[in-house]
Amino acid sequence: MSYDLIKLKYKIINCKKCPRLVRFRKKISIKKRKQFINEKYWGKPITGFGDINGKILLVGLAPAAHGGNRTGRVFTGDRSADFLYKCLYKAKMSNKPSSENRNDGLKLYNTYLTTALKCVPPGDKPTQLELKTCFKYYKQEIDLLKKVTIIVALGKIAFDACIKFYKEIYLLNNKKYVFGHAVKYLLPDKKILIGSYHPSPRNVNTKRINVNKMTSLLLKVKKLSV
Repeated sequence: MSYDLIKLKYKIINCKKCPRLVRFRKKISIKKRKQFINEKYWGKPITGFGDINGKILLVGLAPAAHGGNRTGRVFTGDRSADFLYKCLYKAKMSNKPSSENRNDGLKLYNTYLTTALKCVPPGDKPTQLELKTCFKYYKQEIDLLKKVTIIVALGKIAFDACIKFYKEIYLLNNKKYVFGHAVKYLLPDKKILIGSYHPSPRNVNTKRINVNKMTSLLLKVKKLSV
């Protein structure tokens, strides 16, 4: 990992710029879910991880309260993560079909995984100011991942956050970017933005998304990145 990316990770982990988010992430780490009562929660901002030379960037909105906020790694330790890693493994984009914690030996191939917001927000809803504040880290992350050519937004809210981020820089017309599963757009910096349904239990249970559909999208993304 590059020195600059390591430096950014430490900066993110020690961030206390948003008082509401700091209070909430700490509250969650104290008022634990019953099944994790004996675990020590991470309770801090989380950073991205994966192949720093990868061409594919997967982006979620924020860490989950008892997922990433507990384990210290994005999309780890909950049912959304279980589904996502099963699909990544089937698409040969990871070395394992599951992820339990940040030290479990998981590796991503040609892929980096991160969130637009680095802290868990109450009700999964960050304020505009919190999102804008965290965009500074997201921009530094994207700038340091120099080989990324494709961004896959995991869920409509993450997709909208990506559009807001680009609007801050390029003054683009966000009405032209409508979310849809497997819908793709060329961004002003020549990266391709692709929408994906969120790998949430709700979307899986309602059959909006399934393993075959998600794996098929990931395989198309892989082909596009070559």
